[in-house]
Amino acid sequence: MSEFLVYLVTGLGTGCGIALVGSGLVLIHRVTRVVNFAQGTFAVLAAFTAISLLDAGVPHGAAELLGIATAAAVGLLTGVIAIGRPGTSPQASLIVTLGLSVFAYAVEVLIWGDESRSADGLSGTVTLFGARVQNHYLLILAVALALFAALAVLLDRTDTGKALSACSSNPYAARVVGISVTRMGLLAFAVGGGLGGLAGVLLMPTRAMSFDSDVSLIINGFAAAIVGSLHHVGRTLVGALLLGVVQAMVAGYGYAAYQTVVALGLILVLLMWQSTRTPGVLAEAG
Repeated sequence: MSEFLVYLVTGLGTGCGIALVGSGLVLIHRVTRVVNFAQGTFAVLAAFTAISLLDAGVPHGAAELLGIATAAAVGLLTGVIAIGRPGTSPQASLIVTLGLSVFAYAVEVLIWGDESRSADGLSGTVTLFGARVQNHYLLILAVALALFAALAVLLDRTDTGKALSACSSNPYAARVVGISVTRMGLLAFAVGGGLGGLAGVLLMPTRAMSFDSDVSLIINGFAAAIVGSLHHVGRTLVGALLLGVVQAMVAGYGYAAYQTVVALGLILVLLMWQSTRTPGVLAEAG
């Protein structure tokens, strides 16, 4: 029983990290109709930045915040390149984000090398029903859930959130009432970058980060986003938590190498299911 609880909390913590990546995908897609394949790159850049700052003597907290700020800035730059030119189609922007993620490989290897890197997280353990759980996973849960609550308030109860939702629902009507769809799209990319960056700094103590870690992050984040139909942040969180727990159980009771297979299989099943419920979902996701 204690072993099960350890895997459960570990999976929930990992799922929260996946949810942050997936929610960034959802937010950007809601506003711009672009599937941002650079979303995992934001997490890796934030993690590497934070690790370098920690190595230079910058204290925890400040290093992680600067890493997140770097990811948000890179997210904004990605948005400028991907959607800044009027008339760029979502399909063309998707290809741009994919190209930028590949370009980021070269930059990351040039700056940090090709070796995996990590950093210490919140130390210590706590005993829950006889199971010793790492405090850092509880920190991930607390930070991520607080962030999702704040994101819900932003989207539902602020003028900026309503403008973002308006661009999602009807871009033409949003323009008519004076909302800049491009500006809202750039904001979505910046916030998406920050969400990806937060995922990176929260997950870096739990797994070694390398220049290609964005692949597993984007696969898992996309699987969670598909649960939310690339539109619903809340359902994306649920899908991510489910995915994280399933992967933790697979790794704990089976083989860790099958974790990515689980995510890919879930994407395939959900895409087929969603396509039967909403025609055009497969085309929209691709």
